[in-house]
Amino acid sequence: MSADDLNKEIIVGAGWITLIVVIAIVAIIGIWLWATYNALVRLRVRVDEAWSDITVQLKRRADLLPNLIETVKGYAAHEKGVFEAVTQARSETVNAATPAEATVAEGHLQEALKSLFAVAEAYPDLKANQNFLHLQQELVDTEDKIQASRRFYNGGVRELNTKIQTFPTNIIAGAFGFTSREFFEVDNPSAIAEPPRVQF
Repeated sequence: MSADDLNKEIIVGAGWITLIVVIAIVAIIGIWLWATYNALVRLRVRVDEAWSDITVQLKRRADLLPNLIETVKGYAAHEKGVFEAVTQARSETVNAATPAEATVAEGHLQEALKSLFAVAEAYPDLKANQNFLHLQQELVDTEDKIQASRRFYNGGVRELNTKIQTFPTNIIAGAFGFTSREFFEVDNPSAIAEPPRVQF
């Protein structure tokens, strides 16, 4: 074999090796892009699902409130301002479309419920009413579920926002339109430190 033939074989062999290395690098980058995109989609879906869970619990609570109001009204019909405040706050909660709107609505509702239960304190017959007690227990249970749903949602938002903001995932997130989500926080944390309860 001549030196020219040997050089040609070396060049051809080196070309194949270079081609294989380039294909391997492209494949690794492609797999990384695919995995990163899918991870972002999974996180986004998890956050959407968690928000849906919150809205289900908010709706459940909103459905309980008219019955609670009617029960209290039977004993304290003259407390019209309290009933209107609860009804208005309920409407805000039901119509909240974003975590920011829900945060404001939650503050208003918690304050209105405190007023409603303060009215109930003044009526011993109401405090002993089985319907009122049942509705109150359902409301406490729902408040607990809302808090659990909120924690799950905020955990998902934290994961998604962290992934979107860290390098090099932020490049993929920006290219495909993934955006940070807002947390579902509470304006007045002391208002929800305890679910609304009436002690008997």
